[in-house]
Amino acid sequence: QVQLVESGGGLVQAGDSLRLSCAASGRTSYATGWFRQAPGKERAFVAAIGRSAGRTYYADSVKGRFTISRDNAKNTVSLQMNSLKVEDTAVYYCAAVEGWYPSREANSYAYWGQGTQVTVSA
Repeated sequence: QVQLVESGGGLVQAGDSLRLSCAASGRTSYATGWFRQAPGKERAFVAAIGRSAGRTYYADSVKGRFTISRDNAKNTVSLQMNSLKVEDTAVYYCAAVEGWYPSREANSYAYWGQGTQVTVSA
């Protein structure tokens, strides 16, 4: 079992930065992904990182602006979000799956956090 807790969300203006963190407890042999869900839309892939951080994936919409990283000693995965846009507004979820390799597919992940709200104003 893995328990995930996200933090770092908030209200910012377009062009600002935020750093989300996902703290994990329990078994920590996992790959991790970030997903987001905007009102009225389906949950969408944002970024993912492998267990050893050797492999990362990004959605095209965030590539070049967001960076996913992990600190296995602290059992945390972070999502640095720069140059935020109004369309980045969503609830952001951290997800984990046991194994080495990340996935872009939400149904690959067995464990989910409760989400953290990110709101970007114009």
